[in-house]
Amino acid sequence: MRIYTCIAVLLLMKAICLSDISLPEALKAGDGTTIQSPKNWQQNRRKEILELFRTHIYGRAPVGRPEDLRLKVAESTTTAMSGMATRKQVEIHFSGPGGDGKINLILFVPKNVTKPVPGFVLICHRSPENIDPTRNIKRPYWPAEDIVKRGYMAAAFLASDLDPDHFDGFNNGVHGIFDPNDVPRPDDAWGTIAAWAWGASRTMDYFESDSEIDETRIGVIGHSRGGKAALWCGAEDERFSLVISNDSGCTGAALARRKKGETIKNINGGFPHWFCENYKKFNDREDHLPVDQHMLIALMAPRGVYVASATEDAWADPEGEFLSCVHAEPVYALHGMTGLGTDQMPPADQPIHKGHIGYHLRRGNHDLTAYDWSCYMDYADTIWAK
Repeated sequence: MRIYTCIAVLLLMKAICLSDISLPEALKAGDGTTIQSPKNWQQNRRKEILELFRTHIYGRAPVGRPEDLRLKVAESTTTAMSGMATRKQVEIHFSGPGGDGKINLILFVPKNVTKPVPGFVLICHRSPENIDPTRNIKRPYWPAEDIVKRGYMAAAFLASDLDPDHFDGFNNGVHGIFDPNDVPRPDDAWGTIAAWAWGASRTMDYFESDSEIDETRIGVIGHSRGGKAALWCGAEDERFSLVISNDSGCTGAALARRKKGETIKNINGGFPHWFCENYKKFNDREDHLPVDQHMLIALMAPRGVYVASATEDAWADPEGEFLSCVHAEPVYALHGMTGLGTDQMPPADQPIHKGHIGYHLRRGNHDLTAYDWSCYMDYADTIWAK
């Protein structure tokens, strides 16, 4: 059985060589051996790839779940959304050598459904009104009412609770709280994207404590820079059963070696705080990276992952985002699963929901829209029903 699986994987890898770029192989270990079983992937190659991403791109967090993590439901009302939902405002407290921190998590739980409920948590890198808990302000970016009507929990938090999106030498946010202050900052220390991802994992700590929420069916989602964080969160934290990247582009879902749209040099120059210092060594040297973003997508296997692009978002390289999904498929095949199930990029507004990798190309520009959310919920209906 294992021989046939490997043959199928190799044939699939050959079939999806759509580009003249040379990508590192997800299923070839550092010692040159080919990964031939899910167990070998999980125990060896997956860990190896994670370490490569930590060392060269996202950096490594100095702490996982803090020992003093405290979860407090600061407010709960059963009359939200005209009685359709229970609103909870949760404070996630933590502390480290540099002081105290808090994530303010907002969630709406549908009332007239069987509990516990699955749901989505959004990493919001935009301003607070985009996730207004009063619902006096409603934005397509987080259509909480639509999510609740579909029977899902809608949760969100501000990325700025973890780390403000500007460079100050990593003195603010969780870096100032947890980074050692008595030694020079190493070149593989975590950046802002990793800090936001770490915060999303702390929301999962809360979901595990709430009897109304099904923590085994939670999707983490982010748009643009938030999508980069969602992918890194899903790679490091296997508790999330669905990982969603919306227009995440460079160092999100798009292949770096294509050098289309935003490049590594562009992103490191414009946002020097997003990734670890080592990543700057690959400015104009994409081909020297030991990984590429298809391997990040592959780290979600065997869980669900969804990547979305937009037709007018050339800076995020939609084709590169799609190709990452295509080239992640051998890892899903190794697990006996279908990934995208195709190597043909779909026309706009024709989602691919065949397997454990979902994809759509939406008409329009760089944004998170009601259409995107509808596709994500349609896909969740499918994979969470299995």
